Amino acid sequence: MESAGSSHGEVEGVAESGGAPSAHRLRWQRILLKLSGEAFAADHDPAISERTQGEPRVGLNYRTIRAIATEVVAAHREGAEIAVVIGGGNIIRGERAAEAGMERAAADYMGMLATVINAMALQDALEKQGVPTRVMTAIAMAEVAEPFIRRRAIRHLEKGRVVVLAGGTGNPFFTTDTAAALRASEIRAEVVLKATNVDGIYDRDPRKYPDARRFSRLSYDECIHNNLRVMDQTAFTFCKEYNIPIVVFDIAQPGNIRRVVLGEDIGTLVNHRDAR
Repeated sequence: MESAGSSHGEVEGVAESGGAPSAHRLRWQRILLKLSGEAFAADHDPAISERTQGEPRVGLNYRTIRAIATEVVAAHREGAEIAVVIGGGNIIRGERAAEAGMERAAADYMGMLATVINAMALQDALEKQGVPTRVMTAIAMAEVAEPFIRRRAIRHLEKGRVVVLAGGTGNPFFTTDTAAALRASEIRAEVVLKATNVDGIYDRDPRKYPDARRFSRLSYDECIHNNLRVMDQTAFTFCKEYNIPIVVFDIAQPGNIRRVVLGEDIGTLVNHRDAR
């Protein structure tokens, strides 16, 4: 018997018996999409975004979550198998809570719970658009989600379901970037798509420095040695070890997830220098 978090029979019946995937040739068939929690609190309206620049992004912006879901659905309808790892920084960041005096492990567990809230919000938005979705968590909470079981997650992907992976790695002291790299390896994803609020990796912050230079391609070693903080060092090292390419791109640009899986040259590609 499946958990309550995944028993949406009417939605699933429509979606899973729907039309065949697009005939487009995909560059990436199975992807791991990494979303920040802050993305769920952002407003992609340029006028609002400019007014609130620099302010902490907290809470859930349901219009933005629906827009992100629409982007995921567009890629899914092209035939991509999609797993999503979400952060929880729009609700709590364990590192900041620890800096304020909270015991670090407790703060990190609170952050893991925050990712489950975000995962459930994304699941709702996806299923309202007719896409069958499963939330799987690294911490057991059977009333709202399935436990993460690698073979079951792969089977969900093969069945055409979007799988939202919450709870990080299930361990304190590890970021959701590292969780994304770990889960990508476990489900045999072909790429990690790192969604950000800029259009790739720069040599310095392009919002502060207009002359910042964007890289179209980097090696893992260049990211690690230059301490480029678009992902943490552990995640870069893990992806290097298991040869998982990373594409860093702008989530606010409509259609970008679909463009990436179809092979358009957007954002910054991180892989081994001798790879194509």
